[in-house]
Amino acid sequence: MDTEKLYQERLRRYVAAMRHEQPDMIPIRPFVAEFTAKYAGYTCQEVTHDFEKAFEAARICARDFDWDAIVPNMVYVWTGLTQAMGLRYYGIPGIGMPPDTGFNYIEPPEDEAFMRADEYDALIEDPTGFLYNVWFPRVCAEACRIGDPCTYRNNLAYVKGGMAMLHYFHSFGRQIALMRSECGTPSAIAGIFKAPFDIIADKLRGYVGLTMDMHEQPDKVLKACEALAPHLCHVGLTTADPEKKLPIGFWMHRGCVPFITPAQFKSHYWPTLKPIIEEFWKNGYQTLFYAEGNWNAHLDDFATLPERSMVYHVDRADIFEVHRKLGHRFCLSGGIPNVLLSYGKPEEVRQFCRKVAQEVARDGGYIADASAIMQNDTSIENMRAFTQAFREYGQYSGPAYTPSLPEPHRDDPSRQGLRGLEGWPVTRRRPGVCLPWEDKVKELPEITGDAELVKRIWEMTDSFGNLFIWQVLLSF
Repeated sequence: MDTEKLYQERLRRYVAAMRHEQPDMIPIRPFVAEFTAKYAGYTCQEVTHDFEKAFEAARICARDFDWDAIVPNMVYVWTGLTQAMGLRYYGIPGIGMPPDTGFNYIEPPEDEAFMRADEYDALIEDPTGFLYNVWFPRVCAEACRIGDPCTYRNNLAYVKGGMAMLHYFHSFGRQIALMRSECGTPSAIAGIFKAPFDIIADKLRGYVGLTMDMHEQPDKVLKACEALAPHLCHVGLTTADPEKKLPIGFWMHRGCVPFITPAQFKSHYWPTLKPIIEEFWKNGYQTLFYAEGNWNAHLDDFATLPERSMVYHVDRADIFEVHRKLGHRFCLSGGIPNVLLSYGKPEEVRQFCRKVAQEVARDGGYIADASAIMQNDTSIENMRAFTQAFREYGQYSGPAYTPSLPEPHRDDPSRQGLRGLEGWPVTRRRPGVCLPWEDKVKELPEITGDAELVKRIWEMTDSFGNLFIWQVLLSF
């Protein structure tokens, strides 16, 4: 098997669909997490605690199933790293819970939220400083609070956490290369992003705390979202695919009805999200809207984004209704119910996939996937039926896809005239920076050599500290 030829065919097919064009067939891109462990013969503990086994399980599935793209490790939280830092908010398979249960996120009680109700001003002034000085010492069981005596275990938490993150992220390059050489399978996404409002709900105030704040201090919440926006945008841009073929993954959590009201969506969630998506698109990057839950109340707002600027993933909403609302502007993915894939019969899976292929995907612009990330309750037999159905019913009659542009999204007219984050409020510390060069240079002796060289290397290494804390917040 010529895996490089297969890789190029699959990548062209996948990119064509994301660009809202019609490839030779419907691309299949399942977001498979603990399902890979089940198929490869591992426990949830093994693939969560040993990412090399998770990598191997993903490659086994990519090799054995005829899929066009996968996430290199959809069991994304490496608990070796989270334990190195002592993160409080994860339940780890095999440690206090069954080894065949996926990892859990543990939200603290309202009075123990990782950010207090009276700390918005500190977050707004300096998000990066707040994460290091306040947030991380609270989420990390090993870290000391500012002002407390430093300890051996505090120092280890930062050093081991940083080195573990470096090791883990570096290993993804090897995994992606092995997926290409062994299986002919491209990576499905590159980069990570979450909405400012979701970050406050997920990792800072918690859902209950944010709900109270939206009644008691909504102006502070809005200013916090505005302060976070350029930093979260920076993470998305600096972790994105340099070739601009793969979308930035955007995980949508608590910004939809009924978690918030339609008025709150319009006043807080959307005004601090839309400019970031436009900034991504202005720079040539699509965003994968992984719309966990039912976001149908907000489809009209999403339709105001530039055409092709996103891929919209359908979870609990009706895929056919979403297609009627958004299918003329954006590529869609998902919509095959997880309950059906876990507990339905193979023929039921085949018939539902056939209906989606014939109605949603008839003109292209659709990627086959389940509604949500697939865990170890997903039936192997049904996954085979899912794959076979889309191969059988997902063929297009036209010729194999030929790219219409030399590079994805280059010179796309919908990118013209976008403001994005232009003119956005600036926080005390710029995105990507921990200790600005302008401050550091005042502490140095006279620079008698090449000052630009010193500055360049300082800013490069300083950015590593920024990457660490924002990746803990977003990815772990």
